[in-house]
Amino acid sequence: MPVITLTSDWGTKDHYLASVKGAILKQIPEARIIDISHHIPPHNLTQAAFIIKNCYRDFPEGTIHIIGISTEESENTPHTVVFADGQYFIGADNGIFSLIFDKPPEKVIEINLMQDSEFFTFSSRDRFVKTAAEIIKGEDIEKLGHVRELLNEKFLFAPVVDQDVIKGMVIYVDNYNNVITNISKEKFKEVGKNRKFTITFRGEEIHNIRDSYSDVPVGEILALFGCNGHLEIAMNNGKAGSLLGLNPDDPVRVEFHD
Repeated sequence: MPVITLTSDWGTKDHYLASVKGAILKQIPEARIIDISHHIPPHNLTQAAFIIKNCYRDFPEGTIHIIGISTEESENTPHTVVFADGQYFIGADNGIFSLIFDKPPEKVIEINLMQDSEFFTFSSRDRFVKTAAEIIKGEDIEKLGHVRELLNEKFLFAPVVDQDVIKGMVIYVDNYNNVITNISKEKFKEVGKNRKFTITFRGEEIHNIRDSYSDVPVGEILALFGCNGHLEIAMNNGKAGSLLGLNPDDPVRVEFHD
């Protein structure tokens, strides 16, 4: 049974999500459709990539991921199918693929299938679903278009290391208002070398890394490394992002000392 995931900024108020699911079921009746998220802020490639990057490896090989974020095609942002880690990703090459993968994918194909509509504003339904159907039929993706050597690149801000200081930033705030930074556990260990440290943000300081949210009393702020390996600022049974006024792109600093 083929698995098709959907990630978009459509929300659930309008007809877009239902239309895409209907098109999938019409062309691939046996498909299992999994919603990753439809609450991405409009056109926000960075947040969409963060969500997909942190869950696609949990899906079985052969899964097809349809990405409905800024899908309008142009000469510079062609419709593309990418094969990586045993899975397929279909979307516009607007930079999102470069944010999802840590290494070059095995195959990148610019799609030349005719779409199923005379309108050009709903590619996810009219072209991406058709592409998914061809893949499920066993069609070699190289026959769906022509091979491209490179993806369009969009760069995330990496944490800056200045001697004993890591200067990072917030990259995501989840539904629990946990604040996720771009500082990885590996970078923290590499610079820290098991020394004491101070994490600072919005005038607040944290001096310990916890293992779980319940390691501190209810309502207390804490820092930990989440399941994605990134430094996270949270509050036990509270909304850290809202209460601390932390949003994407806000600075977070870690200073190590003896």
